Amino acid sequence: MVRAFRNPPIVGSPIRLAVCVSGEGTTLQSLIDQIGERRLKAEIVVVVASRPRIGAIARAEAAGIPLALARRGRRSNGEFSDSVFGPIRGARADLVVLAGFLSLLTIPDDYRGRVLNVHPSLIPAFCGKGYYGAKVHQAVLDSGVKVSGCTIHFVDDAYDSGPIILQRVVDVKEDDRVESLAARVFKAECKALPEAISLYAEGRLEIHGRRVRIAPRG
Repeated sequence: MVRAFRNPPIVGSPIRLAVCVSGEGTTLQSLIDQIGERRLKAEIVVVVASRPRIGAIARAEAAGIPLALARRGRRSNGEFSDSVFGPIRGARADLVVLAGFLSLLTIPDDYRGRVLNVHPSLIPAFCGKGYYGAKVHQAVLDSGVKVSGCTIHFVDDAYDSGPIILQRVVDVKEDDRVESLAARVFKAECKALPEAISLYAEGRLEIHGRRVRIAPRG
């Protein structure tokens, strides 16, 4: 029998988010904006960056969000993961969002089922090691497929392989370039990610092996 897991709802206060970043931080900025506009009931309590001098760091600093830097260097995957989750635990984050975070993590037991990733394709297509950013969209265009989109999924210890929560589809147009397709997929991400966060905060996501069931309200 497949064991089911369902997180308890976050009661009484906004869900506390940790956001892990490796690049310009456009997804981070989208979350900051939606929280500020009260379209997402959440608080970003820490941003963990895997690289120095990236745009995401400036965005976190501008928003007054505590920041931690976790560089891989010569560390083992376990040591690097410990350096990522140390400040996340210290900030008492309820949920971790990988927002363009490019390093593979080993998820510790206390954060199993508590880490989400946003990927710019319809998993299991165009995903896995080496598929990130513009490389994903170029591969989509090169393949000739007619639709692409985004996927929000729970994170396990491999690239882009955890149980899928939500997917949103966008058309691939005949005259698309990487930039135009990426912009359309990003708009879908900006809707899907806050929806997944809210579902988690409401305690409505049930993991059944490889599948995620969204429980009805109430």
